[in-house]
Amino acid sequence: MVSAYNWEQTEWPMDAAESNFPAPESDEPSWLSLAVAVFNFQASEWDTKTCGGGLRWQVFQFNQGYNLKNTISNGGFFQLAARLARYTGNDTYAQWAEKTYDWMASSPLMTNDGGALTLWDNSDANNNCSDVSHLVWTYNAGTMIAGASYMYNYTNGSDVWAGRLTQLINGTSTYFPTQYGSNVMSEVECEVSANCNSDQSSYKAYLSRWLAVCTQLAPFTATEIQPKLYASAQGAAAQCIGGTNGRMCGRRWYSTTWDGSSGVGQQMSALSVIGANLMKPSIAPLSANTGGSSKADESSQTVTAQGGGGSSQGSDGKPLSKITTKDRAGAGILTILATLGIIAASVWLIWE
Repeated sequence: MVSAYNWEQTEWPMDAAESNFPAPESDEPSWLSLAVAVFNFQASEWDTKTCGGGLRWQVFQFNQGYNLKNTISNGGFFQLAARLARYTGNDTYAQWAEKTYDWMASSPLMTNDGGALTLWDNSDANNNCSDVSHLVWTYNAGTMIAGASYMYNYTNGSDVWAGRLTQLINGTSTYFPTQYGSNVMSEVECEVSANCNSDQSSYKAYLSRWLAVCTQLAPFTATEIQPKLYASAQGAAAQCIGGTNGRMCGRRWYSTTWDGSSGVGQQMSALSVIGANLMKPSIAPLSANTGGSSKADESSQTVTAQGGGGSSQGSDGKPLSKITTKDRAGAGILTILATLGIIAASVWLIWE
């Protein structure tokens, strides 16, 4: 059975455009066009029939998990919209980012505890999102921090987004436990009990990278974030001494003794947190105004902030095209390319 998770489509689409990765052949969609195709597809999937809005975890009804509306899917869409807003300057994307954030803030997925935002994992649409799964994962916090960072930058440092970003960062204290010095990252749901699966072992990679992006786009956060990235990188490096080759990485960055675990997720997380310390302001993500060269095809259009089945007019009042087969194909191609890239990177990471 084929699984199609909404969040997997939003994971990488803007990276190539923001780093001026060499453009595809002229007869293939540009990086930006692929990102717009993913956005258009997911905007059409915005579901107001349950929970007042939001994206489902799964695209297809026959897949397990279709009933869930979760933080990573909606946070990924929020981040994608914010990145497109900053890259293109099109405020329609910013409206979608605002809409998605507001929906999450009004749902059980996000709670505010004294100025620190906790991001819970998922809620059941079959119960109209009246309950929530009380699990917390680092990548949920990471994707929301990244999206808020892009919105802070796009709005030229607005007080609203500065406040939201500060509360999201405050919420990450859960992942930097005081017993480990408050600066070393931990996947608290599964690390101590040693029952993290392969996916969960990689989640710290995302928070690490997105915290670094946050310091680039919202420099006022650097004083809080950089000590955590530095201490976590030191801890990760100290864990990369395992296996028969003496360089396999474990999960428990707070321990100076290899924890006995190894795998692609552990390698990804260690590589990411060490790399995050090299992400300086001078290499911040590009936009169309700061040297980004990728352009969307003329046929690429955005939908309005009303969601699937909403108005067919954009922010300029002109009619916009509906989601096309090309858009859907582009989203599928991007997912396949990302998957192949992850597989290739995984082979490299564990190659002895």
